[in-house]
Amino acid sequence: MTERRLLRVTGPEREDFLQGLVTNDVRRAPVYAALLTPQGKYLADFFIIPDGDGFLLDVAADQADDLKRRLTMYKLRAKVAIEDDPRQVSRGLGPAPEGAIADPRDPALGWRGYGVGENDSTDWDAVRVAHLVPQAGLELGPDSYILEMGFERLNGVDFRKGCYVGQEVTARMKHKTELKKGLRRVLLEGEVPPGTPILMGDGREAGTVYTQAGGQGVAYLRFDRIGEGMTADGIPVRVE
Repeated sequence: MTERRLLRVTGPEREDFLQGLVTNDVRRAPVYAALLTPQGKYLADFFIIPDGDGFLLDVAADQADDLKRRLTMYKLRAKVAIEDDPRQVSRGLGPAPEGAIADPRDPALGWRGYGVGENDSTDWDAVRVAHLVPQAGLELGPDSYILEMGFERLNGVDFRKGCYVGQEVTARMKHKTELKKGLRRVLLEGEVPPGTPILMGDGREAGTVYTQAGGQGVAYLRFDRIGEGMTADGIPVRVE
């Protein structure tokens, strides 16, 4: 998987260091987690995997340098080191090779390997659409809030672990508000470019359609605008 890179976090304070930054409980690794801004907005998502005397961070390749930079910025005097790891990331839905881990987001997402196993021929866009799994650079962007992106359902946030960057906003969205926007699977009568706006019958914008596969798509929608007559680039769209 050339679109993934690995960072390795080592040092005697590695667990406490990550625990105070990310959305999930590092003590339960392997886990799926995110790094947020202090305002609770998404910066990066990744997997945290125990690896001997360190943790591997499995992150999208185009986010790796920025994630490394931000972690280094937070490092201060913490006794940790953050380095690149050369191993290749692989994944599949068949029998897992020795040393692979089950994808912590959902059993339907198979296994992930680090220097072990080979990718199979799975259509991962179709899998993501079927299980409403967002991807960095598509559904997940700098204005995203992780609860709207399904991180609770995907085991990507822990509400009992204590403080982390962006925790107050995330907890308030969980306990004091009702989500008004979020991901939904939609049916489309054709294919449109990812990022195409979804319009209501009266022309008001209801959301955006992103990944598509087999006549279905992942859409980010305002829940109060879901209804009949929605279109994307003139193509009928309806919530499944």
